[in-house]
Amino acid sequence: MISIIIPCLNEEKYLPRLLRSIQSQDFLNFEIIISDGNSKDATLEIAKKYKCKIITSKKRSPAHQRNSGAKIAKGRILLFLDADTILPKKFLSCVTKEFSKKNLDIAGFYFKPDSCKLIYKFYSHIYKDICRPAQYIKPVSMGAGIMIKTKLHKKIKGFDTSIIIGEDHDYVQRACKISKFRIIKSSKIFYSVRRFEKHGAFKTLIRWIYCIIYVLIKGPIKKQVINYEFGNN
Repeated sequence: MISIIIPCLNEEKYLPRLLRSIQSQDFLNFEIIISDGNSKDATLEIAKKYKCKIITSKKRSPAHQRNSGAKIAKGRILLFLDADTILPKKFLSCVTKEFSKKNLDIAGFYFKPDSCKLIYKFYSHIYKDICRPAQYIKPVSMGAGIMIKTKLHKKIKGFDTSIIIGEDHDYVQRACKISKFRIIKSSKIFYSVRRFEKHGAFKTLIRWIYCIIYVLIKGPIKKQVINYEFGNN
C-alpha cells in the first residue's frame, strides 16, 4: 500500500482537483492522509467528502504536518504531495513500477506547470536540467513530490521541524547518505504556479535562488530570511 500524505492549510480551492486526480488512478492500493494545520475554510469538509484520513494540528509547518501524517500511515511506501499539485493518469501505477524495478528507497519527480505560459515551462526545464545530473552527486528534490519507503522515513526520523525553508532538501540529503535515490522518469507531477502569479514570476525565482545560495553558504534556513507562505495562509 502507498500512503499519500498531503499537508494542508486553507486549501479548499486546490485540494479537490488533487483528490480527483488521485481517485481517478488505475492503481487503487492507496490511502490518502490529510494533515491539516487547523484550516479555517472548507478543507476538512472536502477531505471528508473524499473519505480521506484526517489528522489536525495547531502547529503549522509542512515538516511537522508531513511527520504527523506519516505517524498514522499504514503503507509500506509514503508519497508526500503538496495540496496544489495534480497527478496525471496512470501516475501511481507507473511510478510504483519504476520505484520497484530500480530498487529505490527514495525518489523525487520532475514537474510540469499547470499553466501554458512559456516562462513557467522554461523554469521547469531549468529545474529538470539541475536535477538530472544532481541525482548522482547531491540530489535535489521538492517536497511537492517525494516517494520514500516508510522504514527509511522512520530511520532518518522524518523531516527536521526546526527548518523553516528547505526542509525537503535536508530530508532528501539525509536519506541519500544511507539509501538509493533517483528521479522518477515515467511520469511527472503538475504543480500550481499560484505563487509565481501572486508575487511575480521573476521575483519568485530570485527568492528561490537566494534561498539556495543561503543554504549552500550558511546551511539550513532556521530563521525567517524571506516571507514564505504555507498553504493559502
